[in-house]
Amino acid sequence: MSVSQAVDGRVSTRAFLDRPVSRALLEDVLRRAARAPSGGNLQPWAARLVDGGEIAALKALMRARLAELPDGEPMAHPFYPPVLTPAALARRRRNGEILYGALGIDRHDPVARKAWIDENFQFFGAPAGVLLFIGRNATPYQWLDLGIYLQTVLLLLREAGLDACPQADWAMYAPTVAAFLDAPPDLMLICGIAIGHADPARPENVIRTERDDPLASFAIR
Repeated sequence: MSVSQAVDGRVSTRAFLDRPVSRALLEDVLRRAARAPSGGNLQPWAARLVDGGEIAALKALMRARLAELPDGEPMAHPFYPPVLTPAALARRRRNGEILYGALGIDRHDPVARKAWIDENFQFFGAPAGVLLFIGRNATPYQWLDLGIYLQTVLLLLREAGLDACPQADWAMYAPTVAAFLDAPPDLMLICGIAIGHADPARPENVIRTERDDPLASFAIR
């Protein structure tokens, strides 16, 4: 598979088959992805792979935690700026139209939407997951490095014939996840990755979100 094919074929998979994935293969991907560039070669990322009994225990924990705190725990950083530009807001709304339209969930049905969002914390049924951390003293440039590492992981997974979904929602329960994994206190959970084989029968795996031309307008986006 060429890099172009991996980029074009990568989608955010949100429903997985009950089919195991080789832990050795995933460990190899996570290690090879460390060839991603980072400023000063700081390599600020830390990855934690969960599968088997451990991912089952984490999923069970999250079901209980969501029942206790459905709106999440205090976050170190917000997902979005306090005010989105009109272009960004339009893209976000269009993304919701495509996804929830495929799922048959009405925009005025907050219960169904919340139930769907909560599937993030089951890794959308994936048999394996990765939690990505960064140092609490990191600057935005180390966050940039982590993003490059994440994309490298996603492309290597695609090359290996695996499907995945990067999941920022895990940051909503960072303290719970960190305690479960016994993560060092100087590390901060940024996101997760659900990994497995896509269920081709599920409509959420058929859609493709849209992309604008990044060269079309040199302006605030």
